Amino acid sequence: MIETILASSSPRRKELLGLLGFDFKVVKPDVLEQVLAGESPRQYVQRNATIKAEYVYKLHPEAHVISADTVVVLGDRILEKPSDRSDAREMLTGLSGRQHQVLTGFCIKNQRLEQLKCVVTDVTFRELRDQEIENYIATDEPYDKAGSYAAQGMGSCFIQSISGSYTNVVGLPMAEVAEVLQSDFSYPEFFATRL
Repeated sequence: MIETILASSSPRRKELLGLLGFDFKVVKPDVLEQVLAGESPRQYVQRNATIKAEYVYKLHPEAHVISADTVVVLGDRILEKPSDRSDAREMLTGLSGRQHQVLTGFCIKNQRLEQLKCVVTDVTFRELRDQEIENYIATDEPYDKAGSYAAQGMGSCFIQSISGSYTNVVGLPMAEVAEVLQSDFSYPEFFATRL
C-alpha cells in the first residue's frame, strides 16, 4: 500500500487521524503562513493547506499526503495562534459571549489527484469573566491554538454551542477527510485493521 504522510506538526491532527486505524508518518512542512492582501479566510486556509501538501509531496512523491490549516474567524478578522499573553487576552475577550467560525482547509494529494476542501463550524462562547480569562492564559493552553483556546481541553468550558463538525474545531474535520480518502483515494474500509 502507498505510504500515507500527515503534513502537520499538530499533535491533535495526529491523534485524530490515528483514529481511522491505518499507519501513517508525520512530516512537518517548513512553510510561511501569512495572510495575503485581499485574501478571504477560506482562501487563506486552503492556500496554506495546499502549500503544506506540496512541500511534503516534493519530498515524498510516491506518498498520499494529507495536510490542513485551521483558523478562527471573528467577524472579518482571522485569529491564529497568539503571539503572547496580551494577544491571547485580546482574542478571548473578543470571543466572549459571541459566535465565531472555525475554518479548516485540508488538502489530500498523490501522483494522480489533489483534493482541496474547506469546512466551516460555528462556535458560540458564553460570557467570560476577566479573571477566568487570566486563569486560563496562565495554564499556557492557549499559546499553540488558533483563537487562543482548545475545544478538546480546558477551553471546552467556554463553549456554549457548536454547529457543525466538532473535530473541525480541534483541527481536522474527520467526516470530510474520511469521505475523501475512501471515495477519491480508494482507502480500504476504516477500522478493519483493528477487527
